[in-house]
Amino acid sequence: QLQLVESGGGLVTPGGSLRLSCAASGATLDDYAVGWFRQAPGKAREGVSCISSGVDGTYYADSVKGRFTISRDNAKNTVYLQMNSLQPEDTAIYYCAAPVYCRSIYYSGPYEADYWGQGTQVTVSS
Repeated sequence: QLQLVESGGGLVTPGGSLRLSCAASGATLDDYAVGWFRQAPGKAREGVSCISSGVDGTYYADSVKGRFTISRDNAKNTVYLQMNSLQPEDTAIYYCAAPVYCRSIYYSGPYEADYWGQGTQVTVSS
């Protein structure tokens, strides 16, 4: 069965960049629509971005559109989230999940998926 592991989080200053990875094993990730979600301290989990299976379409929350880019590397069975122009409000634990109904990124939840990673911490602070 599918297993997901996030990596790439860390501490950056405002305006900085990070590239998160969601590495899959046990199945071909290209068969799944994959979403990125985040949860800040004391806040509910929110949808960030999603990439569809098959012919790839991408989806972004308004709060990150123009700053974040989701992509796949099928040879590495990995989905990435490139995060640019990071701000303190982006501080959260970031999770990847599959399969995802990508349009759910535009909603407040629930976010239904069979498989979730363990999360990776992103902290943006001066």
